[in-house]
Amino acid sequence: MDYLDELESESIHILREVAGQFEKPALLFSGGKDSITLVRLAEKAFRPGKFPFPLVHIDTGHNFEETIQYRDEMVQRIGERLIIGSVQQSIDEGKVIEQTGKNASRNALQTVTLLDTIQAHGFDACIGGARRDEEKARAKERIFSVRDEFGQWDPKRQRPELWNIYNGKIHKGENVRIFPISNWTELDVWNYIRREKIALPSIYFAHQRDCITRNGQLMAASPFLNMDHEDVVVNRKVRFRTVGDMSCTAAVESEADQIDDIISEISASKISERGARMDDKVSEAAMEDRKKGGYF
Repeated sequence: MDYLDELESESIHILREVAGQFEKPALLFSGGKDSITLVRLAEKAFRPGKFPFPLVHIDTGHNFEETIQYRDEMVQRIGERLIIGSVQQSIDEGKVIEQTGKNASRNALQTVTLLDTIQAHGFDACIGGARRDEEKARAKERIFSVRDEFGQWDPKRQRPELWNIYNGKIHKGENVRIFPISNWTELDVWNYIRREKIALPSIYFAHQRDCITRNGQLMAASPFLNMDHEDVVVNRKVRFRTVGDMSCTAAVESEADQIDDIISEISASKISERGARMDDKVSEAAMEDRKKGGYF
């Protein structure tokens, strides 16, 4: 076995533990490379049977068109159930308030929609593609990370995970966030995608795109950005290292339009992929604060 086989084996074991320990799990699907990798791992864990959980997408309404198209085509291809939680619906119902100002984003509003979706469907476990190498708050998480009855995370309530033994016991109202690829790195994910020949949304590969510069970073020009006369639209060859709400996900200039080129580019990079996420730059503890409030 090479190291990718070992990572794959661990992740499949975790997914099967979820199926064995929880009554109503779900797989959170963003359309990004990490959640796409989770779908491939789930296929290896449970085929030829159906997945023992639905896919759940929390839709901000400000997503990249390429991501939504990929999501719909993938769900049709694999024949699994998709549940969509709508941030727009949360806004319409008065549960969250749309941000205003030049840097307004719907990204933080996802938390309320996610918690409402978990409650509405009674999910007791939510599988996601977070990895420890992404961000320091995520490095604090265990693979089985317990959330209280309000969906909140307390980093002091981490359970030991010795010898790959995972404790899924929870009290009524609690749920667990599961991270099967927690021990993977960004480079591991890309090497696995190359090995498995997994298709991805086109925005991961270098392409010409109209952009503006916002807070020192290139953002895709879109009607979801509150643009004014100071924003100059320029055409650049870019790609995206991470996929999120269009209002907070920055692009990087790149010539990498093939997977081998992307892997070479990442190997030479000294900046984390989350360095292109504007929502992580609000404060030093931005991600941890969101996680404590129920964010994934």
